[in-house]
Amino acid sequence: MRTTRRQFLASTAALTALPALPACARGQAAAPGDAAAEKLLAATAEQLLEDDPAQATSLGIDKAERTHLRSMLQDRSAAGLKKAADGLRARVAQLKALDLNSLSPVMRTNVETVRTSLEIALDGFAFPYGDVAVGGWRNSPYVVVQNVGAYLDTPRFLDTDHKVQNAEDARSWLARFEHYAAQLDGETGRLQTAYDKGVIAPDFLLDKCLKQIALTRGGDVAKWDLVSGYAGKPNVTGDQAAAAAKIAAGKIAPALDRQIAELKRHRAKATPDAGVWKFPDGEAYYAWALRAATTTTMTPDEVHRTGREELKMLQSEMDGILRKQGFTRGTVGARMTALGKDQRFLYPDNDEGRREILAYMTKTIQDMRAKMPRAFHTLVKGNVEVKRLPLAEEPGAPGAYGGAGSIDGTVPGRVWLNLRTTHLHTRYSLATLAYHEGIPGHAWQGEYTFKLPLVRSLLGFNAYSEGWALYAEQLGAELGAYDSDPIGRLGYLQSLAFRACRLVVDTGLHAKRWTRAQAIEWFATTNGSSVDEVSGEVDRYCSWPGQACGYKLGHTHINQLRRKTQTALGKRYDFRAFNDAVVLGGNVPLTVLDSVIDRHIASRRA
Repeated sequence: MRTTRRQFLASTAALTALPALPACARGQAAAPGDAAAEKLLAATAEQLLEDDPAQATSLGIDKAERTHLRSMLQDRSAAGLKKAADGLRARVAQLKALDLNSLSPVMRTNVETVRTSLEIALDGFAFPYGDVAVGGWRNSPYVVVQNVGAYLDTPRFLDTDHKVQNAEDARSWLARFEHYAAQLDGETGRLQTAYDKGVIAPDFLLDKCLKQIALTRGGDVAKWDLVSGYAGKPNVTGDQAAAAAKIAAGKIAPALDRQIAELKRHRAKATPDAGVWKFPDGEAYYAWALRAATTTTMTPDEVHRTGREELKMLQSEMDGILRKQGFTRGTVGARMTALGKDQRFLYPDNDEGRREILAYMTKTIQDMRAKMPRAFHTLVKGNVEVKRLPLAEEPGAPGAYGGAGSIDGTVPGRVWLNLRTTHLHTRYSLATLAYHEGIPGHAWQGEYTFKLPLVRSLLGFNAYSEGWALYAEQLGAELGAYDSDPIGRLGYLQSLAFRACRLVVDTGLHAKRWTRAQAIEWFATTNGSSVDEVSGEVDRYCSWPGQACGYKLGHTHINQLRRKTQTALGKRYDFRAFNDAVVLGGNVPLTVLDSVIDRHIASRRA
């Protein structure tokens, strides 16, 4: 179906007329308890920003009464985490005291969503080790590892999100740079506690981590990109540049050295055991990690079985396409491996190839943005750019990730690509990746949260956000991306199969005692992915237990709800209206998404 310019402009006009409230609340009268609930949710948002001030800057809301947050960073010490957990506990008690029956349906969704998020985090804080993402996806049993830690997070944040556009920005950047040392020492103290409790990362993860943190530490601090980059800003004085160099040499470099020494102590005691089953309470920890990542109560065996069943269905379709393309011998995985080695579909493994990948991703996202009026009645801008990951992060990072930018639009959403080798990406897989991370995936969906109460922009659920990103890949296919490109459709199906494999591998590592080598071999041969790609993936599952399971389970759930809506509404079913309902309801637990769609069905029947 073609969309006319008039239809596009009408959709855009509808967006600009939206109030800063949940779209599904438009035209709905407030209930007696809404005012008190709204006030409590607003206070919760401010508390979360105080606990992690970088969020205020990333969202572009560190202004006016929040200006003080611009000079602060999260306290990552044990005392800082305890203070945050105590605050969450108090907020949950207040949320529980609300009478849900006195709230409008949309406000009830807001309250249930926030309460669920905080309760999941508190259950994670009950374990005396690891890193808990309050309202996020990056839960880890390890304080610092190849993809967790201030040594990665803070330099990237100071380089990309904290803009230095005036004298006050320069002063606040310097204050944060100094606090970076305290973050590192806070984590090092927690590493020492973890060591005493026997919670030590696998040796292969620590090897990666030590290599990466050495890159962050570097040699001459005067040559650090952060220090030289800050000094080169037009709003930075000579005294401030000198102060940054002094902080780097006198505080940050020694803090990094202390953390490296502690990590080396861990490495001396580390084993190759990959899963959390090795902890005394490993079974309980993994049960929590799965619940946090999927917002379900599925057992590891149920997740494992689901992965194998979904994989079988997907590979059946792939088999038919492969046969038509002349790939007839061997398993689907073996034939996809052969396809992945075909020089027609590879990029040069050099800077020219990297530039080609970045340019292709940018154009693909632009092209899909123009198709969005065919999939949604309500549009957002899709403010997103494609960038290469920082070099220090690439060895331990996945192939790509992305998200929305700031609420005020000054910081665009980003698709970060890992380009340590171009062989992480094939020509037939990049379009699907663009839809997943960019539009209509993470960057696109994230912009809708800006119309919700602030606290909803600060909290998210892995199964919803990653399920949506896979659904975004599906939307790309449904909007015709592969109609004349069977190889591209194979890339899309392989992407879904990849996520089905994750269900098998994650549970295999953490519940069935698979080794790293076993997981890599099974993943690569079953899905036809490169060993390079799945090696990094498996390492990620080792450090973020459960997270990889949210993708396919969330995607499957959204499609189950779509089929339910089609059956219930018949001729009244509207493809764009369903997509609006899913995305405008915001990032929610899957159980709450059920209620959102039930209300959508009821409204369409009325």
